[in-house]
Order: sequence, then C-alpha cells, then structure tokens
Amino acid sequence: MSSSEDSPVQPLTERGARTREKLLAAAREVFEERGFPDTRIAHIAERAGVAYGSFYTYFPSKQAVFLELADRLFAEMTDRRALPAGRSPAARIRRANRAYYEAYLRNARMMAIVEQVATLDEEFQELRRKHRAQSITRTARALRRWQRDGSIPGDLDPELTARALAAMIDHSLYLGIVQGDDPTGTERLLDTLDLLTHRALGLPSETGGGAVG
Repeated sequence: MSSSEDSPVQPLTERGARTREKLLAAAREVFEERGFPDTRIAHIAERAGVAYGSFYTYFPSKQAVFLELADRLFAEMTDRRALPAGRSPAARIRRANRAYYEAYLRNARMMAIVEQVATLDEEFQELRRKHRAQSITRTARALRRWQRDGSIPGDLDPELTARALAAMIDHSLYLGIVQGDDPTGTERLLDTLDLLTHRALGLPSETGGGAVG
C-alpha cells in the first residue's frame, strides 16, 4: 500500500462525513467477521448500505479503510488522559493496566485482525511501530520522573524497561483475551502483571498492578 495512493478523499459535506463513518463501522464489522484477506469492498459497501462505486468516493482501497480503523484503535488503546494524576507509581500502574485491559477486551476481535495483518502489510507495520513508539515514549517519560523523585532505581534504562514491560503485558493480554489461553482468570492475571511490574521497578508490593502510565 502506498500512502499517497491510499489517503482517503475527505468528504466536504455533513452527509458525506456520515456516509464515510458508516463505511468505517461496516468495514470493522466485516473485518472482524471475515478477517482481512477474505474481506472484499463489495462486502463493506453492502454492509454499509451504499453503492459499490460510492466506496471509492471516500476510500481508494480496503487497505486504506483498515489503516484508518487501526489508527483509531491504537489511539484508543494507548489513551491515558482519563488516568488520575498525583497517585503513587504503584497505584497508577494498577489503574493503567486495568484501563488497558478493558480497552483490549472491548477491541478483542479487532486486535485479532491486527495480529493477522501485522504479518502481511509493511505500511500497517509502520503505523503500528509509530503508535508503539509513542506509547513507549510516554511510559519512559513516567519512569524518568519516578527516577528523579527516587521512587524507582536510577540504574534502569527507561526506554528499554518500558519496551520490556509493554511486551510482557501486550503478549499476556493477547494470549488471555484473543487466544483464550488464561487458566488463572482475569483478576489473577492482572494482579500477577501488577506484581511483576512492581518487582521489575523495585516498587513496594501493593495489591494489584499494571502497565506503566
């Protein structure tokens, strides 16, 4: 997919904007039902209730639709604006991990398709790397702040630590939610991720835990 070819044509009217959102919602449903390779533009147009040719008024390809859906998905998954400020690192970790779990659960079917497309498309891989880098940068910034105030050891590399913790949490949730491989139950899984994060950062043990935020 080329970025220049796949940039969607922006509708100029309110009606056009509504139609475009209908296509996005329909595309997500179809992707989740059929998977990315087996989805056709005709499926999306039919689900949205628009003519086949109308699809191309808003998107040049099914890849372009998927890229926009993925961009929105990644933004939602890493949105931490609702997290309270001024709490202890351990408490913020617990709250952030549970917020991430809830977002993952809401988007489980789409996350399965994300893993599918990640092996197929270079442009999607770049989009995924961009969002992951933004999330890791925010986490590393929090770790540096905690190092400055003496909450966690100063000899930890903030960026590498952020990457390692993100990989642990992401893969654990993928196995538990998408693959259904979670014999322990949700709360035990989250509490274990919390505890592992606390110990990795040298924080005092508290009930619960989570992703750094």
